[in-house]
Formats: sequence, structure tokens, C-alpha cells
Amino acid sequence: MASQPQPGTLIVIGGGEDKEQNPDILRYVADRVDGGTLVIMTCATEEPQEAWERYRKVFTKLGVNHLEHVDVRDRDVALDPKLSEPIARARGVFFTGGDQLRITSHIGNTPVYERISKLLERGGIVAGTSAGAAVMSETMLVDGDSDNTPRIGDIARMAPGFGFLHGVVVDMHFAERGRMGRLLGAIAQNPRVLGIGIDENTAMVVRADCVEVLGSGAIWIVDGKNAGTSNVTEGDGDETLTIENVTLHLLAEGHQYDLANRRPA
Repeated sequence: MASQPQPGTLIVIGGGEDKEQNPDILRYVADRVDGGTLVIMTCATEEPQEAWERYRKVFTKLGVNHLEHVDVRDRDVALDPKLSEPIARARGVFFTGGDQLRITSHIGNTPVYERISKLLERGGIVAGTSAGAAVMSETMLVDGDSDNTPRIGDIARMAPGFGFLHGVVVDMHFAERGRMGRLLGAIAQNPRVLGIGIDENTAMVVRADCVEVLGSGAIWIVDGKNAGTSNVTEGDGDETLTIENVTLHLLAEGHQYDLANRRPA
């Protein structure tokens, strides 16, 4: 069963969010911070200062007056409790895009991670875009062919995420990069996990077990609970993946989904 156990809110963005003309998703983040401090986490990118400046300007325009930059460039830095002190007094945290493995390998099981978890426990907001979205689930997609019909040898590699969102694997830039095959490959490996693909300039807002769609695209929910025959374990590497009886939901802005019961709300 998928669930979001913390009382806080997750804002999971599929990447490519509008930052200038109609920054509705980032405005949503700004509004939920509600006068508190928003911490920008740039550990996913190799250009942290540029990412910080870009989001600092956007969120300042959107009315966030208290912004902090927690710049984690390696794990040694993350182990220093002083670095993450701004998170302890923040209302929200925002992860930029980049490489999701940089996020998990740098801050997993460090004071940074612990303070983010406590922020959720006290009802705060954790938002992330692209790689910053991928890390929120307990299992995250790392790579994999996303342009063609999936073959068993090309099924996506996965790694542990932060587990803020249980029983779910998230893929980003979904329609834009043709990632349905990649997500189906992930579900074939473990149908217990619910697959969620998020288009660019689109977000899913998760409170308790309720998902709400925000933005100009859609979220694609792939449920393998009733999946039948699959050749994921017996097939050769060059063989095309087969998986039967998979349920698909396509949800646009304003629609909701019940994670606990795996059905549109």
C-alpha cells in the first residue's frame, strides 16, 4: 500500500516548471511557506551557486522574504550539524534538479536528512523538481532507456530514495521524454510499488494519502497490483518486456488520487 506517513506536505514537480510567465507551481510553494523560511537545497547540481541565484530571484519575486541556501557539495560537509541549522527553523525545503544520486549519497542519514524529516513531522513542506522529486519515494529511478519499447536488458536501474513517499516510484519529464516504457519496467520488477510519472510544469501535491494534480500537464499513475504474466525474470536481455493487466490513470490539474486505496478520489 502506498502512503505518506508524515503530517507535512510533499510537492513533487516533474521538472521544467515555469519560472517566468506563469510560475503557478512555484507560487504554490511560496504561498504554503506562508511567511516562513524556505531553504533551497542545491546538492543535486554541479552548479549550486547558479541554481541558488536562479531560485532565489524567482521566490523573492513570489514574496518569499526569508530564503536560505544550504550548499551540500560532499558528504563531509553534510555531517557538520551547523550547516543544516537553517532547516531546523524553516517552514519548507526546496530541492533543485540535477542528479538524484548526488542528493541521496551526500545527505542520506546525516543531520541534513534528519532535520528535513523532522520538518515534515512538524507539518512543514518538502518540495523538489526533477531529481529533487525522484528522491522523495522509497525507491527511485536512476537511469534507463526512455525512448523505445522496453527490452529486459534495458530496464531502468533503481536505488533507495528517502522514503518520504512510501510504496511509490516517481519518474519525471514524463510525456516529454517518452518514459512510459521505463516506468512499466520498474513496475514489472515489483508490482507492489505504484508508478507515478509527472509531466514537466506539473506537480503532485501529497497530503496524508491524498494526491492532487497541479500544473499544465498530467500525472500518469501505473498500478500493477493486478498484473498477470510478465517475462521480466525469464526473458533474455534482448527480449521485449511483457506485462499484462496493468491499470493506468491519467489525471490533469484539479484531479485527486487516493494512495491508500489506489483509486481516483
